[in-house]
Amino acid sequence: MSRVSIKTRDDLPEALRPLWDKMTTYGAFENQAGVMAHRLPIFKHMWSLLVDLAQDGNLSKRHLELALVTVSLLNKCDYCVSHHAPKLAVQGVSEEGAARLVDYKDHPELDELDKLVVEYSIAVTNNWNKTRDEIFARLGAHFSEAQIVELTWRIALCGAFNRFNDILQLEVEQGVPQSQAAE
Repeated sequence: MSRVSIKTRDDLPEALRPLWDKMTTYGAFENQAGVMAHRLPIFKHMWSLLVDLAQDGNLSKRHLELALVTVSLLNKCDYCVSHHAPKLAVQGVSEEGAARLVDYKDHPELDELDKLVVEYSIAVTNNWNKTRDEIFARLGAHFSEAQIVELTWRIALCGAFNRFNDILQLEVEQGVPQSQAAE
C-alpha cells in the first residue's frame, strides 16, 4: 500500500486535467501520477516532459525501453519493470529476455547496438563516475549527440523514478500484470 494517498484526475485543477488525459496515453501510471499530484509543479513538469518526449523523442522505442527496463532491474523497481517490460516485449524482447537484460553480453535477443544501450544504462546507473570515453566513441558511432543526451537523461530520470516509486511503495495499477522480470 502506498505510503502517500493517491490523488485522481478529479483532484487536479481544471487546467491540469488535460495533462492527466495525455499521461494516460503514455501508460497506466495513475498511481505514480496520483502521488505526484500532491505537488502540482512535480506533476505538471514531470508529466509534461514525459508526454513531450513520447511524442517527439529522438530514440527508438526499443532502445528507450531497453534502457528503462535495465535501470529498473538494477534498482529492483517492480513498479517500473512491470510497466516497461511489456513495452519492451512489443519491441521484440520477450519477458524472459527482459528479465535477464543485465546479463547482456551473450543475450540471444539483443543485437550489438542493443547490448551497447544496456551496457551504457548500467554505466549511467552504477558507474557514472568511472565511465571511460571509449563507450562514448561507440555510442557516437550510432547515436547523435542529441540522442546521447536524451538516452542519458532518460536513464538518470528512470533511476529517480525507481527511488520515488519504491520509497513511497507505489503498487502496480490494477490491470497491469506483475512482470516476471520484476520477480
